[in-house]
Amino acid sequence: MCEITVIMPVYNGEKYLAEAINSVLNQTFTDFTLLVLNDNSTDSTAKILEGFKKQDSRVQVITKETNVGPANLRNEGIEKANTKFIALLDADDIALPTRFEKQLKVLKENPEIGVCGTWFTIFGDKKEKTLKHAINHDDLKVQFLKSCGIGNPTVMFKKAVLGDLKFEHKYVPAEDYGLWSQLIAQTKFHNIPESLLKYRWHTNNISQTKIENLRKSNFLIRVKQLEHIGIKATDEKIKYYVNAVALKKKQCIEDVITTIEAANHIKNNNKKYNYYKQDILENHIDTVIIRTIRNAAHYNLSFYNYLKKESGYFSKISLIDKTLICLKSFFKI
Repeated sequence: MCEITVIMPVYNGEKYLAEAINSVLNQTFTDFTLLVLNDNSTDSTAKILEGFKKQDSRVQVITKETNVGPANLRNEGIEKANTKFIALLDADDIALPTRFEKQLKVLKENPEIGVCGTWFTIFGDKKEKTLKHAINHDDLKVQFLKSCGIGNPTVMFKKAVLGDLKFEHKYVPAEDYGLWSQLIAQTKFHNIPESLLKYRWHTNNISQTKIENLRKSNFLIRVKQLEHIGIKATDEKIKYYVNAVALKKKQCIEDVITTIEAANHIKNNNKKYNYYKQDILENHIDTVIIRTIRNAAHYNLSFYNYLKKESGYFSKISLIDKTLICLKSFFKI
């Protein structure tokens, strides 16, 4: 039995599929099965896959008769995998040659780490740049309150740590954010501080085609994380708790004040539940709140006096921002 199952969902991926598959087959670590799940593609995807199956016995294909979506495909692939380790890759991305070798080393040498990602480089329709997510577990845990701290197509994980968790189709295109933000409560995460994947950005990226569902999903995923520190989804101020960990610009004065109160409540609750490392959480929240104040919809003298005397944040704001806030408050800019 091989060590890794590589799971690759694909739908009408003829343009980039061969490049993605070749990036797997050319890895320095070679003991794997590449399981490609074809989501009822109508282009030449099936023909391309058939060619790779004949070329390399490590390539296996599951073909769906109806379109089920990437979340369900990944779940099926994970369920069918009988290896200890699972790696993910999308059908339009490129794994650099040493990716599997380096991730497997991290997972084998660190029993407490169950999920290993890497930095990755965006290329294609956007200017090329490398995304450098947090590296260590405690930093990642807090980062997840704002956004997904691990690149889904860079992930390798131990199948055993997943338990009953899975990708949820209702969160598409944020199904990865939903899964990893919950799994991080059960196992240690780590990002290798090296770009080991090229993430292709193009006009057909699913994240660009479902913006409204992305917004709703991100909110629900953040709410679910706050439950770990005793904040319920049914709380009447839940949107303010979310705004305290993930910036919302152009809030009215009343909402900014309520968001500041929510931020203090989160800090106090975490002292009781001890879910996040306190100093990292407080630094994150302070950054969000300062940006919230700086991006308020409007200012007045009453708000300025509140910030200066009651908020607890005025001393943390830079001198130039204090000056701007003062001017905007006095002249109602």
